[in-house]
Amino acid sequence: MAQNILITGGSRGIGAAAVQAFAQNGDNVAFVWHNSQKAAETVLRRAVQEAPEGRFLALRADVSDSAQITGAVRDAEEALGHIDVLVCNAGIAQQKLFTDLTDEDWRRVMSVDLDGAFYTCRAVLPGMIRRKYGRILLVSSMWGQTGASCEVHYSAAKAGVIGLTKALAKEEAPSGVTVNCVAPGVIDTDMMAAFTQADRQALAEETPVGRLGNAWEIARTLVFLASPDAGYITGQVIGQNGGLVI
Repeated sequence: MAQNILITGGSRGIGAAAVQAFAQNGDNVAFVWHNSQKAAETVLRRAVQEAPEGRFLALRADVSDSAQITGAVRDAEEALGHIDVLVCNAGIAQQKLFTDLTDEDWRRVMSVDLDGAFYTCRAVLPGMIRRKYGRILLVSSMWGQTGASCEVHYSAAKAGVIGLTKALAKEEAPSGVTVNCVAPGVIDTDMMAAFTQADRQALAEETPVGRLGNAWEIARTLVFLASPDAGYITGQVIGQNGGLVI
């Protein structure tokens, strides 16, 4: 049976791959984008081509703005009827020495990566609780598990996402809502645009499986965790990092 999916950060990287993966799975998908209308239009067009019978919707909102993301959730619910699955994927990263971080650097990363997840979960949960069913999936990072030098604010935000996952899973399990987290390792997306080919090769060599991950691998994990078969999995952090964090 088709489910109704809402994905934040759906215009690029893991989010774009997730839109396509859920479309291939026969689901209806609304996704949130913020900066690139052209990329969002491309993702939407590919989803329609993938599953012409499905319902797809691209919504512009800044997840760090509570009013905007609440409005986007409302629009998605009106268009699709309700939301079965939420994928909180929107995120930004920045590499900078801790002593060079400004208040603005810290607040911006926290507001998108952690506050945005909070705002979106809060907006979606009432409908899930009423229906006694829901899947909430959050995208963290292996750096949220271990911490990364020169990415203290990013690591802290992603660690917060893991804490949110575990606590919310305990709170919502009696309501039929599962909450899980995927913590990717080094994934070859446009967030790595600043890395040189030599940097990429070095990262691949450091990874036990000998390569970088790709967005499609993360997307397929999200599809499984959203499925009825994953109903006994909640509060878990699924590490997809090629063996870098064990």
